[in-house]
Amino acid sequence: MAETTLANSGAGRAPGLQGIAADWASDQRAFKNVSWGKAMMWIFLLSDTFIFSCFLLSYMTARMSTTVPWPNPSEVFALEIAGHHIQLILIAIMTFVLISSSGTMAMAVNFGYRRDRAKTAVLMLVTAAFGATFVGMQAFEWTKLIMEGVRPWENPWGAAQFGSSFFMITGFHGTHVTIGVIFLIAIARKVWRGDFDVERRGFFTSRKGRYEIVEITGLYWHFVDLVWVFIFAFFYLW
Repeated sequence: MAETTLANSGAGRAPGLQGIAADWASDQRAFKNVSWGKAMMWIFLLSDTFIFSCFLLSYMTARMSTTVPWPNPSEVFALEIAGHHIQLILIAIMTFVLISSSGTMAMAVNFGYRRDRAKTAVLMLVTAAFGATFVGMQAFEWTKLIMEGVRPWENPWGAAQFGSSFFMITGFHGTHVTIGVIFLIAIARKVWRGDFDVERRGFFTSRKGRYEIVEITGLYWHFVDLVWVFIFAFFYLW
């Protein structure tokens, strides 16, 4: 009986690679119960992963191929605090702040599906505050290096590619964080007003009683945090 079922299931299948492609094209299990919003966010994050990967690969290629000495990130990003020379202290604080924001975002998603409007909105605003703090510290970091003579085309400590790599990678990531902060504030406002409970018309308002947009925002934010971990490892520690 089982053999007959298997034989019948493959009766109309095209042979070879064409049949494999047809199987994958007709398979609905992966996204059967996933909304368009969440599926599109996953596709966007996948494409963004390729972009960040290209940036980091380009940085590593430039660093390994240059004949001019590459600056020591531990010294470049050190700060003088109370007479003490502390290496990577600002970067460590930035990393802690951004990773902490992932925790508050995860709690916001949890309370969102419990339909606890107040806690969801507050946690999203706390996450946005963490993100804004990160961007502010990054602006301080940029200002410090620019005042010390770092430019996209030159660098007083060695290889000129250091400046272009730094501004390109951290600037692109900082733009993502800034967009995420704006998005968090906008969605937190809608949650606080109860737009998802009364199905008030407007941008990013899902079906009544659904807080899925909070989870979609969380996917974006967790991705931004994860990318920073790789930037921290490859650019600042290597």
